[in-house]
Amino acid sequence: MQGCIEKSITTDEDMKKIHSFTRREMSPDELYVFNVDLCNNDVDRDYEKFSVDTLNQLAKLFVGRTGIFDHSMKSSDQTARIFDTFVHREEGKKTVDGEDFYTLKARAYMLNNDENRPLIESIDAGIKKEVSVSCSVGKEICSICSADRRKSRCEHIKGRSYGNKLCYSTLVDATDAYEFSFVAVPAQREAGITKSFSKKEEKQVQDVVKMISQGEEITLTKSQTNELCSYIEGLKQEAELGESYKKKLLKEVVGLFKSAFPKMDEALFVSVASVMTNKELLGFCDGMKKSLNESKIKPQLAIKPEQKSNDNSDFKI
Repeated sequence: MQGCIEKSITTDEDMKKIHSFTRREMSPDELYVFNVDLCNNDVDRDYEKFSVDTLNQLAKLFVGRTGIFDHSMKSSDQTARIFDTFVHREEGKKTVDGEDFYTLKARAYMLNNDENRPLIESIDAGIKKEVSVSCSVGKEICSICSADRRKSRCEHIKGRSYGNKLCYSTLVDATDAYEFSFVAVPAQREAGITKSFSKKEEKQVQDVVKMISQGEEITLTKSQTNELCSYIEGLKQEAELGESYKKKLLKEVVGLFKSAFPKMDEALFVSVASVMTNKELLGFCDGMKKSLNESKIKPQLAIKPEQKSNDNSDFKI
């Protein structure tokens, strides 16, 4: 199946699962049930892929998640809801990197009413069939060096080949699933997926901080709150390290100042240097080291070592 959405027949088991989310019992005629291929373990257009373990983790997280349009966070754009998920192995199909092909499939429902009639008709006609998901993962592993791109530096560029091996990132340790959306251009060729993780998550945290600083009112999900707390904690740790480094650097600069200008007021220089940035202190440190090295003057007259006489005069009569 090339598309991501297909119409489905409703069973009694389906209705039982759907009723765990509804406030009253619905009849099958009131609902439109369809299947969705959410994502898979193939390398996508961004040269990223989910591991099979991650797909299984996402399968549990996506149950109960809503379906919207273009990742809009407005409640008025909520259209469908996932009530069941499973990971399916595609027989005889392989991923770009040679693994067995697995797809995370979901079953979702929406109201079969006049308001949704245009969307239902678009799904039946095969026009609305691409979807993407929004989720969060803990690690992004490089296929070349196995480094976690989120925690360590990796010099390999996604999409390039190193020794005939394609460089891509494997997304592992799913932490949350947010929603799936109907989109026009998905990232995954088969299922279609727009992910929010790794560097994109960092950008979202920066956006949240910017909105808060501008006095805007925002609502955060639990995952976003955790990310923001982790971001703030990281800034605190970096600030503590920076402050410790500055103290050591200031002490070194003051010592060099005393050596270079022994007659000047040390306290006056300390008050000036304490408000300098690390970059300015480094500049002073390097400059004074060069000045001290250049000021070292070699004596013009050096004491020559005493030489012993070899004329045997002690033995002359």
